[in-house]
Amino acid sequence: MKLLLQIALFTFVISTFGQTNNPVVKKDASYEVLVDKDITYATGLSHKNINSNSAKEIPLMLDVYTPKNNIKNRPTIMLIHGGGFKGGTKEHKHIVKIAKYFTSRGWVAISINYRLQRHKGTVPQEWIDNAKKIAKERSRQFLAIYPAIRDAKAALRWVVANAKTYHINTNHITVGGGSAGAITAIALGISDQKDYKDEINKTQDKTLTTTNLDKTFQVKTILDFWGGKTGLDILKFLYNKDSFHVNNPSLFIAHGTKDPTVPFSKATELKTIYEKNGVSLAFYPLKEKGHGAWNATINNKKLENLAFDFIVEQQKLIIK
Repeated sequence: MKLLLQIALFTFVISTFGQTNNPVVKKDASYEVLVDKDITYATGLSHKNINSNSAKEIPLMLDVYTPKNNIKNRPTIMLIHGGGFKGGTKEHKHIVKIAKYFTSRGWVAISINYRLQRHKGTVPQEWIDNAKKIAKERSRQFLAIYPAIRDAKAALRWVVANAKTYHINTNHITVGGGSAGAITAIALGISDQKDYKDEINKTQDKTLTTTNLDKTFQVKTILDFWGGKTGLDILKFLYNKDSFHVNNPSLFIAHGTKDPTVPFSKATELKTIYEKNGVSLAFYPLKEKGHGAWNATINNKKLENLAFDFIVEQQKLIIK
């Protein structure tokens, strides 16, 4: 009898604190998708000229996609649009499609806007000093990277701050995007929490106080659709920081072998680093595909299906 009680207790502990801690998701679309649009997650400065005193605060917005169910333990995926840091929107049709795909299977999906090149967001002085060494058009894009990644990190801290509202399990966070969005997601998921945040202070940019600075996050999985490690290369160049190590998040890469915008070599560079460090990786060369190959398939599987399988495996989610 004593042995039976011990076994029953052990089973109860495992079921209560083990398996049930991992969110349950569906293999197929099973839930109606509810969308809460244009939520302000922070504000940011938009300068007349880079770091000029003439600046205004602008709202930074996101959309939240929630499954219509009563589940209190949900994984989340934050999606970041592309556009070369010059354009794009959280309503990008492929970003919306992926958001609805995962939400209908049990995730809470977040699609974010962030400041673009035209907004001239606040940047650290060392960025300005080095931008002077770059051709004019490229320097504008270079200076747009800092506020974009700063904003994405603020958005994820907002997600953590509001996790209870949306029944999000913050131990199961995925970030991803396409092109510039993937560059941002990679930097967001791999760099230190203080990077793209502490290089400027509240005196230089008072909007930092709106960005949930007291919150931290841990990304478990990154989806890289034709992106690269540019945001991390900049940290290495400016601050001599090596962001890659054995505890980096699992990485999913899909990249066209004929990409004229972000060379395929950017994907193989990441692959080599991850393999050297022994970190989990899924690598899908999209043969003969160019940039933005959202409709590509591998062995008759769409990219979102492959990403689903990878996240479920890496995060040990439960399919029911």
